[in-house]
Amino acid sequence: MSNALLDPPQAGSKPLTEGKQSTGILVALWAFVVIPFLALIAAVPVAWGGWLGWTDVAIAAVCYVTAGLGITVGFHRYLTHGSFKAKRWLRITLAIAGSTAVQGEVIQWVADHRRHHAYSDLEGDPHSPWRFGTGFWALTKGLLYAHVGWLFQRELSNRARFAPDLMADQDIRRVDRFFPLITTVSLLAPAAAGGLITWSWQGALTAFFWAGLVRVSLLHHITWSINSICHVYGERPFELREGDKAANFWPLAILSFGESWHNLHHADPTCARHGVLRGQIDASARLIWIFEKFGWVRDVRWPRPERIAAKLTQSPGD
Repeated sequence: MSNALLDPPQAGSKPLTEGKQSTGILVALWAFVVIPFLALIAAVPVAWGGWLGWTDVAIAAVCYVTAGLGITVGFHRYLTHGSFKAKRWLRITLAIAGSTAVQGEVIQWVADHRRHHAYSDLEGDPHSPWRFGTGFWALTKGLLYAHVGWLFQRELSNRARFAPDLMADQDIRRVDRFFPLITTVSLLAPAAAGGLITWSWQGALTAFFWAGLVRVSLLHHITWSINSICHVYGERPFELREGDKAANFWPLAILSFGESWHNLHHADPTCARHGVLRGQIDASARLIWIFEKFGWVRDVRWPRPERIAAKLTQSPGD
């Protein structure tokens, strides 16, 4: 996938956005952002009160990893940037797995992210933290906007402009259309699993709380932190185009499955590995490597040493 696909020249006549979100979508958005977040806030006292068992931990971990890698490997590195080619069954599986993260329909997610790369930290970027200026309060406001505020005030990125390939894909369009059903299953399946494993209503309730609500909110905020924190704080060892402020923020590397090695990603968007320097753990790249070994993916765009060296402007930590 070339950078031209992020904002193809033939799309010049198509508008950047396609209108505001409907009232129904906004109501659902408030529900799926606020309610899981309240559960996340309540997580510590609930756990302290004894309402957290190993069954809850196991179910939540499976759901978090599945949804998280569905976003990072499926929505992001594959469908947005074309870092590899996948067999049809895996393409559909990754799209469904990413949808269980409850971050919106797959085609809109990809369109928003391609628009972000086309205009990173410039006018047109849907969620740059620098949009209000560089002063302390302006940047504080910008961080909040980039983290979550943009979701409630956005003009929807034009899917026909930024994701025409996915709109022409019947499989992906079907997954996109079934997003409400996938969301419902994503929230209720953990409860069903917890109830069946413990054979109790309490087991179903605690699994719904931890593997449903808390898991969704935690993954939301980890993903959103890439949009906010990783465009303000961290190291920038690789050369970026003027205006782009994407940075590496190592504390998020594990929970984001390698997505917080954001500086290299913006320097080389189609690269299948984001953590390319020594000690940079990238679980998403490792999963792609496993897929390749099984023959499920091909044409993986692994980093080339000479390309990495050419883009490296400083030693990490300088």
